[in-house]
Amino acid sequence: MHDETTRRPPSPEHSQDHSRDRFPDSSPDHFPDRSPDRFPGLRRRGFLSATGAASLGALVLAGCGGSDSGAGSGGSKGDGTPKRGGRLRAAFAGGGASETLDPHLANLFADVARAKALFDKLADYGADLSARPRLAEKWESNRTLDRWQVTLREAAFHDGRPVTAKDVLHSYRRIADPKRAFRAKASLEPIDLKASRATGERSVEFVLKRPTAEFPNILAAFGAYIVPENANEFDRNPIGSGPFRFMSFTPGRSAVFSRNGDYWEGAPHLDEIEFVVANEESARVNALVGGQVEYAHELNPATARAHEGKGRIEIVRLRGSSMQGFCMKTDRAPFDDKRVRQAFFLIADRRELVDGALSGAGETGNDLFGKGYEYYPDGLPQREQDLDRARALLKQAGAENLRVALDTSAVAAGFTEAASIFRDQAKKAGVTVDVRMGSKDSYWADILDNGTLCCYRSGAMPIEAHISQRLLTGSTTNATKWRHKDFDALYQQAQSTPDRTDRAAVYERMQRRLYSEGGFLIWGFADWIIGTAKTVKGVDTEAPANTLDWARFDKVWLA
Repeated sequence: MHDETTRRPPSPEHSQDHSRDRFPDSSPDHFPDRSPDRFPGLRRRGFLSATGAASLGALVLAGCGGSDSGAGSGGSKGDGTPKRGGRLRAAFAGGGASETLDPHLANLFADVARAKALFDKLADYGADLSARPRLAEKWESNRTLDRWQVTLREAAFHDGRPVTAKDVLHSYRRIADPKRAFRAKASLEPIDLKASRATGERSVEFVLKRPTAEFPNILAAFGAYIVPENANEFDRNPIGSGPFRFMSFTPGRSAVFSRNGDYWEGAPHLDEIEFVVANEESARVNALVGGQVEYAHELNPATARAHEGKGRIEIVRLRGSSMQGFCMKTDRAPFDDKRVRQAFFLIADRRELVDGALSGAGETGNDLFGKGYEYYPDGLPQREQDLDRARALLKQAGAENLRVALDTSAVAAGFTEAASIFRDQAKKAGVTVDVRMGSKDSYWADILDNGTLCCYRSGAMPIEAHISQRLLTGSTTNATKWRHKDFDALYQQAQSTPDRTDRAAVYERMQRRLYSEGGFLIWGFADWIIGTAKTVKGVDTEAPANTLDWARFDKVWLA
């Protein structure tokens, strides 16, 4: 979430699309070397590449899900034998009185954590951002990659009804409703849902509008949760197939869920999980140290340093989880002129922003999402501050002595600090930036459509998913208002290209354009920092925020 990953949304970016998030779409600390070699898993996405699939005839992925997708698959701390019982209280920043348990509206990290406790998707992203089977037991394509057969595992909803192909089709058709703004809508666009059909109680044939080599990414899309065919009362009695069952929910305050003893992947260790809303980082930390909660989501680097190794709490750093940046809305003045956007790229001193806003605990960005991920264009030159060139571009655009409001909020680590630092940097280029503080409860929803410049972040997701949910004309969490039909066409071309090398070339062409004139000024990447009580065990230490094993409370236990 991204971003956070939710209009309430969230982006996940997160998600958080945010519509509220937004991730939400949707993070770090100092790691001097985050080169691709240090994160080899992010460079390969296994079955998703579909290289040669057309000639091979079919692409199949099958898995039981439980053995290689649970927390601790190389990621937990060697915490010993799990113990059953107890209630874990987890503190997250929330979305105020407008919060909902409708999983298709999940955009904030709190939304996604609650949604994955109650519901399942057909697939989800592993720590390497490849799609892992969840409710889908396997998937298989035809030779031309425009029809995919998905076989469901045997799983049941909380009321005992089996999860069927009809539930899957209902869920996807609900997300695709043109009258709604569900986060996963753009990701599901390649599917012809009128032509798709159930071929059995636990099998679905998805008919696509065009060949799609990375179809498993669609199954793993943020917000693409499976709900019962007749589901409608999500805030009063949500019925999912997830590891926990609904007990109570007070928007903006708390949600309590209990163990689902019949969960298809095995019952959780905990008796109950309580999600507590605490928007202030200081409140989350104080509650953790004081014993009011056992898990505190999203701590600041300075807080982590103050507590790390001191014995009172545990600090978990999820590497490379968070993109940090500013959004320039490209559909309105002054950022409808690409020269102004280019000037702002050159105003930013990225190292100063990382050092000041993240206390040095991060890596500089280069105005593109997904550093180190598959398809990231490593060959582009690192952009540096150039105030003379920035002033010249502003003069060409007739924007000398420009004044612009920068929306920010204490809703995320480093946001207010980054706004103040950038304000001072812009002043050196003759630009007056008025920092405008927004509400922590409604910030992600407010900045999705309003204003011209805002602080933004995102959790981890494949670059393909970032594009589909945030940069296409029909994306519901398009915070930069980047809408270009030729860009949309390139995305469809990339989707339909079976050869990975050829597909990567299309993605690079798209990203070079974003690097030149896009609306995201991405100045840094940070780790996601979580604090836990010493009694909390089984927390995955390698899964980036937004991925399958992040916030996997069904795998956590209390010692």
